[in-house]
Amino acid sequence: MNEPKLRELLQAVQAGKLPLEDALTQLRDWPYQNLDFARTDHHRSLRKGTPEVVYCEGKTPEQAATICQQIVEREQRVMATRANGAHAHAIRERVPAAQYHPRSRIVVADQREPATRPLFPGVVIATGGTADIPVAEEAALTAIFNGCQVTALHDVGIAGVHRLLEHTEVLARATVVVAVAGMDGALPGVIGGLVACPVIAVPTSIGYGTGLGGVAALMNMLNACAPGIAVVNIDNGFGAGYLAALIAQKAAGTA
Repeated sequence: MNEPKLRELLQAVQAGKLPLEDALTQLRDWPYQNLDFARTDHHRSLRKGTPEVVYCEGKTPEQAATICQQIVEREQRVMATRANGAHAHAIRERVPAAQYHPRSRIVVADQREPATRPLFPGVVIATGGTADIPVAEEAALTAIFNGCQVTALHDVGIAGVHRLLEHTEVLARATVVVAVAGMDGALPGVIGGLVACPVIAVPTSIGYGTGLGGVAALMNMLNACAPGIAVVNIDNGFGAGYLAALIAQKAAGTA
């Protein structure tokens, strides 16, 4: 249950429009709902400002769909990550408004009125190469789900640094930049030397053998000499997008 719905519920009780027992029934699964195979955190919107996100890997399609349905019924929106086609199909049967983004393996539904959806500017997401786009899209969809406007700069890696420098004005206006790169993972360090805002570095598993599935990019990002860089785990676009949204919300003075 999010804050607006809780306020609406309490106001209805206060005005005598809703019996106390009915209100207690609606709050019975607060702060979480026991589904035997999961305990869905319906209190998270009140604590964090956004509902629980469903991680699909390791869950059956039916489990993922059941959790998503329970969240949508209370929050009017839901997001699921690392979803395959079977997960997406099961979720869409329970939540017809859900949309599947196969490249980033994201399922998202938002049934709120457009006027109630905040828009926080300033999130820029840059990729070193085209192969990094699936992880970048996971970050972008996460930030968008959390109310942010996102500008994407794809294939601006340092193998042709002039492609990045062409966008210095966009970078200068950014509140936060998410830099997604595999191979040697040098893109965040270059961007960090150009901007006066936080940079979130996302190493990807793209690269040849000695890249060790993204470990080389991760280590390079952790050792970047430019200040103001934070690093998330390999291929963790979700974590980067969530953190970028928090920064954008704070910068807008709303969180």
